[in-house]
Amino acid sequence: MTNKPILCLDFDGVIHSYTSGWQGADVVADPPVPGAIEFICDAISLFDVHIFSSRSNQPGGIEGMQEWLAEALAKYFDDAPADFENFAREAITWPTSKPPAMVTIDDRAITFTGEFPDPQSLLDFKPWNKRG
Repeated sequence: MTNKPILCLDFDGVIHSYTSGWQGADVVADPPVPGAIEFICDAISLFDVHIFSSRSNQPGGIEGMQEWLAEALAKYFDDAPADFENFAREAITWPTSKPPAMVTIDDRAITFTGEFPDPQSLLDFKPWNKRG
């Protein structure tokens, strides 16, 4: 338990580029979003970083994300993935339900500003990587 505020990061489309689309909870096939690994490494000094995904409560989902993160860290630091397995499992929190975060970064969310949008306009929503 830490006294740091919780930062909740969505996985697909925020950390994992998700260019191949859904292939199963335990299949994480694509590279990181540019800057994601650096961001996580910087954020853990200020936040209790939680990575939460629709994969999180499915068999093999958390393990798949942890293995992917260990490999992504190893590539970033030009080292062996085994050196990052404990970091991926212990320095990051992997909840199975949405945590009470101070802030959440998600590619499929809209910041509530106190005014509700027109529900019809939500049908046109596109995440950052699907916009023209």
